[in-house]
This record gives sequence, C-alpha cells and structure tokens, in this order.
Amino acid sequence: MSLFDHKMKDLHTMLHNKEVKVSELVNESYKRIAKVDDKVGAFLSLDEEKARSYAAELDEALGTDASRGLLFGMPIGVKDNIVTKDLRTTCSSRILENFDPIYDATVVHKLRDAQSVTIGKLNMDEFAMGSSTENSAYKETKNPWNLDYVPGGSSGGSAAAVAAGEVPFTLGSDTGGSIRQPAAYCGVVGLKPTYGRVSRFGLVAFASSLDQIGPVTRNVEDNAYLLQAISGVDPMDGTSAPVDVPDFLSALTGDIKGLKIAVPKEYLGEGVDENVKQSVLDSLKVLEAQGAMWEEVSLPHSKYALATYYLLSSSEASANLSRFDGVRYGFRSDNADNLIDMYKQTRAEGFGNEVKRRIMLGTFALSSGYYDAYYKKAQQVRTLIKQDFEKIFENYDVIIGPTTPTPAFKIGEKTDDPLTMYANDILTIPVNLAGVPGISLPCGFQDGLPLGLQIIGKHFDESTIYRVAHVFEQVTDYHTKKPTL
Repeated sequence: MSLFDHKMKDLHTMLHNKEVKVSELVNESYKRIAKVDDKVGAFLSLDEEKARSYAAELDEALGTDASRGLLFGMPIGVKDNIVTKDLRTTCSSRILENFDPIYDATVVHKLRDAQSVTIGKLNMDEFAMGSSTENSAYKETKNPWNLDYVPGGSSGGSAAAVAAGEVPFTLGSDTGGSIRQPAAYCGVVGLKPTYGRVSRFGLVAFASSLDQIGPVTRNVEDNAYLLQAISGVDPMDGTSAPVDVPDFLSALTGDIKGLKIAVPKEYLGEGVDENVKQSVLDSLKVLEAQGAMWEEVSLPHSKYALATYYLLSSSEASANLSRFDGVRYGFRSDNADNLIDMYKQTRAEGFGNEVKRRIMLGTFALSSGYYDAYYKKAQQVRTLIKQDFEKIFENYDVIIGPTTPTPAFKIGEKTDDPLTMYANDILTIPVNLAGVPGISLPCGFQDGLPLGLQIIGKHFDESTIYRVAHVFEQVTDYHTKKPTL
C-alpha cells in the first residue's frame, strides 16, 4: 500500500504521531516517479534537491505549532503554466524553454505558507491549448489506465500524476474544461472553482476571462481542503472576488435529503456515448437513494457554447500571447536579419501549430470589419449562456451531467482533426463561459477507462458541489480503483 492511498487528514495524523516523516513522503513521490514516469510522462521538471532539503527542515518541526495545517509536509505537483520562483516554467512551449521566474504565483505562495513541498512541474498542452496533452513541445503524457490513450488536457500531466500515484494532489488550470476533462479521463477528482474564487496572479494567461486554477486529487475531501488553502481575494489580481471563503470541509455532511438536481437534456443528447449516458443515469439513481430528486431541464443556448468559446478564448489568447516576441525573455530566433524578421521567426519557431491556429483565429475575430460580427456577437451569446444557468439555479441546487461525451481516446486519433478535438470539451465549456464552479469525479468505467460525472453549482457555492460529490463518493467505490502500471 502506498502512503498516498491515505487521505490527507490520515497522513497528517501519521506525521503528528511521528509514524512517518515528511522526508518519507517526499521520497515516496520521487521513488514512484522514477518507477513509472518514463511510461506516463507526467512531469516536465523536478525540484528534487530543494524538495529533499525542505523536507528535512520540516521533519525538525514535526510535533510543533508549525505542523498544524493539513498541508504541512504534503508533496504536490504544479502545472507548468503556474509560475514558481527559480523553478523553470515553460507552459510546455519552446518559446519559454529557458524561463526561470523570479517570483511565485499567489497559489504557490499560499502552498509554501502552508508548508507543502513542491515536487516538480507538470506537462500540459502548450499554453493550455488542447484537450489531450498532445500539444506539448517536450513530451507526450499518457493515460495511466491505458498507455495507448490520452490523459485529457490541457492539465493532462496534473491528472495523470495523481492517477499514477506519483503525488497525492496537484494544481491545474481550467479555461474550457482543462481540469475536469483530464480528471474524468484519468479517474480522479478535479474542480474548476467559480471565476474569481482563486487568484490568477502568476498563472500565465491563455484567456483571462475564463482561466481558473483548481485542485486535482484522489478524493473529494482532499480536494475541498486544497481549494480552502488556495482561495481568497488577492490584491495582485483585480479579478479575484472579495467574498468570504467558507469552511469547505464542514460542507461534507453526508446529507443531501431534499436536494434538487437539474439534468440538462442537451448534456445527454446527440454525440454522448450510450455508456456515458447510462453511467450518469445510474449515478442519479444513487443520489436519489440518498434523498435527492432530479428533473430534466433545458440549457437552450448550450449548443452555441463551443463556437462562442473558441472565438472568445482565441481572441483573448491573441492579445495575451503578443508579449512573447523574443525581445525581453524566452526563446529568440537566430535566423533574423532585422527586428520585424526577428518577431516573425521567433513566433514561427517558438509556437506550436495549435497555438498559431488560435492566435490567427483570435486576431481575425478582433480585426476591423469582423469584430462586431464575431467577437461582439460571441460576447452577447456568452451572456445568454450565463442567463440560462441563472434561470436553472432559481429552482435547483446543482446541475448534473457527464463531464465528457466519451471516454479517453487513443493517442494520435484526433490530432489531424481540430474540430473533432475541440468537441471533447463541449460539456465543460459552458461552465467557464458562465463563470460557475464545476467538479468531475469518477462514476464508472468503459473498456477499462474511467468515466466522469460533472456536478455544476451556483456562483461561489462550491460547498454544495462538494456536499453532493462527497455523498456520491461515500456510497460508491469508483474513487478507490487504481490503474496498474
């Protein structure tokens, strides 16, 4: 049995009772990485020397006041678009291949304050643009349940590392489903918080009005605690919301009697695999047996979500990525004869195909003569999608459906068909457009691959999401299953 099979609170108790040391937890992580990561490919870089040194320091503090927080001494992996001081942050792009940040992202700073131990940085789709982690400039991450399949994306490294038992939990980022979709494919728990719940300071921007950092864990309880640690208003991020952070753990009451669940007919319609539909319906029966009730509803504008998302996210990306020009930091082409040529060559050589595709789409949507027809119209539709959610939440506590329309697909199966690849996020994208929170947790298997149940909540009501997810987890055993590597 791995130490990481224990919940965070159990490991915390073991540390306090001196049954285990922080250095043993860190050693367990690096030992597992050495054993399986050549197959899985979750980590891009490791911070082994500093992590072991810090673990030794924390061992000295065991039993003192410094060891009271549940995150004390816990190993954690961080997605490679979240900046870490003196630890390379590349966004899985060649254009940032030598970028060593001089500061920590707010979430990393909070984790350091909580005295967790950063193990290393995790692979992802370049600049978080992708649904399979096949767009990394450095390596291919594989699904621990079947190495011929993708782990999802863009936080594929974050989900695969947890599923493979390399670390007990990780941080990812979610712009259109990039935490929840890989969590579903890898059979772990991943939450996209309400927009503004967690600071984005230090998250390398893809689409600023959609991006959110969130936790990936093996169980709901650990997920709730990790969100607790990273949440809160931040003066460094003007979009972080000045709202109170509740005690998410206190929401795990085990009681959902009288809870009202909405099930959008669009989420179980055309394009959703029959086994995926059945797993959701079976999950609803489980929740019914615990005292909840559900009804079918409609989110009529969700059919426009995919087009709306790719217009808005690509437009924001074209603005955000303009800073990568070869002048101030990062990769610079050696083949340029003048300044304009240097800009062109740096971006041509530094960015991958998917990033270039989205920059061009976004630049077109923002260009003179097309702005009103595309970008402005997409913003108007986004408002309609948000209003759909608000209307449903007037009468229901949560919305439930599948996280993805199918299980994970084979590596290379969809790389030549961008539109089919984009459709993998069709059930997660509306959540980002509306800014509401959503979680994915395991709810079944198909041909040995995990399936994910998505629970969506009201703005800043992660507590209710956690309460429902925790009840489901307590009466099922999907979260206890582990891949064999």
